[in-house]
Amino acid sequence: MRHIFFSFLLLFWLICVPRNTLAAGYQPESSQSQNSALPPASKSFYKSASLLVQQQINLIARIEQALFQPDANRMRSVRGQLTIQVKAIESFIKYQYNSPKALCTPGDSSTKLPLPEQLTESQTQIYCSLYASSSELSKLAPLLDRLLSRRGELALVRELPLVSGERQSDPVLSIALTQYPNLRKQAIPFSTWEPIPPSPPQIIGRTAKTAIADYVPPRQPAIAPPAEALTTIETAKQLLTTAQAAFPPDIKFNDPRETLTRLDRFAYDLDPQEPQTYAKFLASPNTGIFRVLPHTAYDRPLNTLQNRLQAQVSDRYPFPSLGEAKGGFTPSLALVMVGDNFQLKQQELDYNFMVDVGDIPLEKLDTSLKNISPQTREFFLSYQPPKQLEALQVEQRRFLSGKNQNLNHQVILAGAKAQLNRTYLVRSLQFQLPEMIVSGQPISPTQRRHLDQLQQMHSSDIIFAFRPVRRRSDGSYTVLWRVLNQLPAPQIQDLENHVKF
Repeated sequence: MRHIFFSFLLLFWLICVPRNTLAAGYQPESSQSQNSALPPASKSFYKSASLLVQQQINLIARIEQALFQPDANRMRSVRGQLTIQVKAIESFIKYQYNSPKALCTPGDSSTKLPLPEQLTESQTQIYCSLYASSSELSKLAPLLDRLLSRRGELALVRELPLVSGERQSDPVLSIALTQYPNLRKQAIPFSTWEPIPPSPPQIIGRTAKTAIADYVPPRQPAIAPPAEALTTIETAKQLLTTAQAAFPPDIKFNDPRETLTRLDRFAYDLDPQEPQTYAKFLASPNTGIFRVLPHTAYDRPLNTLQNRLQAQVSDRYPFPSLGEAKGGFTPSLALVMVGDNFQLKQQELDYNFMVDVGDIPLEKLDTSLKNISPQTREFFLSYQPPKQLEALQVEQRRFLSGKNQNLNHQVILAGAKAQLNRTYLVRSLQFQLPEMIVSGQPISPTQRRHLDQLQQMHSSDIIFAFRPVRRRSDGSYTVLWRVLNQLPAPQIQDLENHVKF
């Protein structure tokens, strides 16, 4: 009975004691030894101030994201968080010293107030930096209100229920459901009805049928944050940096932007050790290493909003360059995963063909392709692309579909099934057509004077090989690649026939 009684008392004590009290007893020894030298008032100051500084850092990061995002709920969320944060810092400031403006206003030693007795020099620096940062950030309140109104033009902003929830009347159910606030759910966008994904490579030079008559895909918004907002945020961040420098060395702060950067690299970039693992291969010229992502990583989901001015995955992690840039044109290794297959992204007139040549190391391949089967070698080295625009587009569709091929009883496609420790041989033809040809718009009389310059075209014809060496759980692959041959740039001889006057 005695053991049962003491067990009951222990359980009652664990329930009643606050969690933060229990957690305080399990601090690291280094933290305890450094904090033990501080008086209780200083411990309380640093604990409260560090919490507010970290919350301010997190809030600034969320505001920066909201400024670039079209989602109205994100903007509404940070607007409310800003009010709460400003009030929390204001309460802390007044509790520590009731005249922050007089204490923190710069001036000469004759007019400046002496340090308060309850605050040390470093604590005063934290106090004033936090006060100035909050005052600076509070200037964003009317700006966020205005931006929230603009975001409401893009998506449906619904009224939020109370924090405790609101009951919804239901004519069928006897028990009314309770609706709770949820700012994490994206607002429903206006005018973004997209029944079909983006179309395949467009047909250039003539009008083609579309899946839906007169269908025009909705144009995504272009959102540029106001310059005054960015200036205010940068000033608030600098003041917070000053405050962080005055804290004891054992108090650390987390920057959510650095965390997002690391997560972004983890999702889309190579692992840091991979280039080191293949450093010997990468020391050779015309070689590289690249992470091949699923094609969905580059495509915006249907019926969603996206800021078209914000850097996309292809901008943050560009495809490797296969040659020198000429006139704004750079041939690239635009390799993606489509299902279980490797495939190059088809843009405008670009096309390619790809063959799995087996388990042949990249080091054993050369410009003559002597280690490849004679049939494949002859086709890759002797193939000649058409010189007419219409014939090139037919050739593009032929390799994409595999139809109407008579290549020595072998069907050669633009993609191949992905497998580890296999080598893939690719011949890639890429074109940069004049804008007047792609758009199909008539040229003006002034432009006719410079018709020869407007018809200038850049192109490339490259044979390269790649070899996947690692597969991740998300379906992406790490591949090694090597350029084997740079063939003469293909030409199109009938471009003038497709100019509209």
